[in-house]
Amino acid sequence: MRTVASIAATLALASLATAASAASPAKAPMEKCYGVSLAGKNDCKAGAGTSCAGSSHANYQGDSWKYVKAGTCTSIKTPKGFGSVSPRA
Repeated sequence: MRTVASIAATLALASLATAASAASPAKAPMEKCYGVSLAGKNDCKAGAGTSCAGSSHANYQGDSWKYVKAGTCTSIKTPKGFGSVSPRA
């Protein structure tokens, strides 16, 4: 009787662990996309005189970037054109 309870408990824990790992989605690959962030919303690099995240001075600044899902950057349209995987002037 005790062995049956131990096996049942082990199976229950194993199924919970499997369910928990299935519930957490895999993190999608990301890439830096220049020229798509709004002022102060960049993830990093915003040109000379800026420090890093949140330091861009203008919307769609060409030398500041934001992380986006890999493969989507150049399809993001802004009022200043499409996103770029390299810095723009």
